[in-house]
Amino acid sequence: MAHKSMMIQNKNILRRTLHCGLLCLTVFALVGAGDPASRFSEIGHRLMCICGCHQILLECNHVGCPDSDGMRNELMAAVQRGDSDSLVQQAFVQKYGPTVLAAPMTTGFDRTAWIVPFVALFLGLLAVVMVVRAWKNRPAPAIADGLRPLRGAELEKFRDQANKETEL
Repeated sequence: MAHKSMMIQNKNILRRTLHCGLLCLTVFALVGAGDPASRFSEIGHRLMCICGCHQILLECNHVGCPDSDGMRNELMAAVQRGDSDSLVQQAFVQKYGPTVLAAPMTTGFDRTAWIVPFVALFLGLLAVVMVVRAWKNRPAPAIADGLRPLRGAELEKFRDQANKETEL
């Protein structure tokens, strides 16, 4: 009987622990999700100002910028309406074009903007490795009169002899 009550107690403890863990995960996942200021900041840092300054929308310090204030007002209105992040971004892309995004999207043709730099880096490193191996494995230079270059122990023997003969 005591064993059975202990098992039930352990199950209750496990269930409570799982509930607490799930609650903690939910709270951490939704922290700041409803805060308009944090959403405004997060979305605003994913958009570019279109005035030509090539800066993030919320960081545009272009004096007398004709575009940033209007774009910020549009963003704030969309956040206060409760539009989702993706809807706000899509609206800005439709109005200003894909250059308004600070980073390319990870879908469709834009995926190549993420992949090509890594492929180019890999191919460049591969080319460097192949060139270094080719240089390392190249044949010894030909010397006139059929002489061959000295290597390894034979070369060290001549170096030692030269050191002994030039000692003061």
